[in-house]
Amino acid sequence: MSADAPGSRRPEGGRSIRSFVLRAGRMTSAQQKALDELGPRFGLPYATQPVDLDVLFGRQARRVLEIGFGTGSHLASLAAAQPDADFLGIEVHPPGVGFLLQLVATQGLTNVRVSNHDAVEVLAHQVPPASLDEVLILFPDPWHKKRHHKRRIVQDAFLELVASRLKAGGVLRLATDWVPYAEHMLECLQRSPQFENLSPTGDYVPRDAVRAPTRFERRGERLGHEVRDLAFRRR
Repeated sequence: MSADAPGSRRPEGGRSIRSFVLRAGRMTSAQQKALDELGPRFGLPYATQPVDLDVLFGRQARRVLEIGFGTGSHLASLAAAQPDADFLGIEVHPPGVGFLLQLVATQGLTNVRVSNHDAVEVLAHQVPPASLDEVLILFPDPWHKKRHHKRRIVQDAFLELVASRLKAGGVLRLATDWVPYAEHMLECLQRSPQFENLSPTGDYVPRDAVRAPTRFERRGERLGHEVRDLAFRRR
């Protein structure tokens, strides 16, 4: 990523601040098989040039991006329920990518493409400007400790990057079960001139009816956490 790319965050030492930590996750043989056999068809290899989404999906359609899809169960459910829309998922952890590709195969989904790379770099270099109808960021790592807040993916520069990739009227939807992070998201979005809040009360919105509860959401609810959803429209 170039030093001045929207969404880039570099401390004085010059190294990019990542919003994720790559952890060694267990890859099952089925997940590895899905990566090997389905990756070439449904994967989006990282490159520093914009991709033609019409060519990638083989058609023109409404385009939805989910950042950090985890196991991909939610993304697969959306793709199955909305066959007339196309879904691009970004996830840095290979086991999750493999699991989603398994779902793509078992459910016969053709409207899903997957990137196993840093979402900021994919947005900055591969996703064309004004090409997305909706962006989903559901239960990102809240980075609870104050000294780690700089790692949170939702920051002013990142929102500027997301806005540049959304079409006018496109929607950014977020959810978290960590109230301080929800408040941080709300503050960032409210000061952005590129977004307007879809909440009639000026803060949070009810959970989107098409969004099935994610594994992280159910876990948070079991722990007594309050889930908060946000929805903002690109001006």
